[in-house]
Amino acid sequence: MQPHAEIAALREPLPVWAVAALLHVASAVAALALAVCAPEFVPGASWCWLEGVGAAVFGTLAGLPLWWLPLNLLFVPAAHALLGWQVPAPLYLGVFGVLFALNVGAWCHRVPLFLSISKVPAALWALLPRHAGFRFLDLGCGTGSLLTDFARARPDGSYHGIETAPVSFLLSCWRARSASAVSVAWDDFWRADFAQYDVVYAYLSPQPMARLWQKAQREMQPGSLLVSNTFAIPGVEPTHILPVGDRLNSTLFVWRM
Repeated sequence: MQPHAEIAALREPLPVWAVAALLHVASAVAALALAVCAPEFVPGASWCWLEGVGAAVFGTLAGLPLWWLPLNLLFVPAAHALLGWQVPAPLYLGVFGVLFALNVGAWCHRVPLFLSISKVPAALWALLPRHAGFRFLDLGCGTGSLLTDFARARPDGSYHGIETAPVSFLLSCWRARSASAVSVAWDDFWRADFAQYDVVYAYLSPQPMARLWQKAQREMQPGSLLVSNTFAIPGVEPTHILPVGDRLNSTLFVWRM
């Protein structure tokens, strides 16, 4: 990574999950302190709800998306209730295993599971090459819905996805079982050869974007497209910026190589 890219990365805002975690820590400390210092105002386990209300309010003030409000409100009360129900320990382990299998990318590449919402494929569709035989690569294809939808609508292309999370990989293989134009690999996308593809699509996170650009510059052919959903490449002006127009204000950043 170049020095200017490292500086830009340090200036990037905290990811949403980190903001939520900090808010919960602050709310929990405040609620427990009040429960210890003034127990008459916080009887029993009501501190859990006090923490949830605090996290929900602070999260809204911090600008978290609206759908975080019920998550912040109910997270600690739900965790406290589960402890009271004496849920078997293997069940906790099983839930953790499923969540880990769905988010391996967050551990390996600092890329959590993101699912493209309905308006994103329509915007991305307009960027597909007009000629037959084009090749499309989805870095971190998730459940494979984007690939299979494109393959049904444009069977004259070839669609390849790469996924590291086992559960997501199996789901994408299941979706692709009847789509001959789709192939999915359980692999590390850093090992993929971008030179084979006309369009490379990424919905990653801010952290790997500078490295992704370096790889694209080395490997992608002139005229091919690198498309990033939501996350721009620091210090590199995109060729096109396409607002998706959804409720999350998604944006496609496009670089023509």
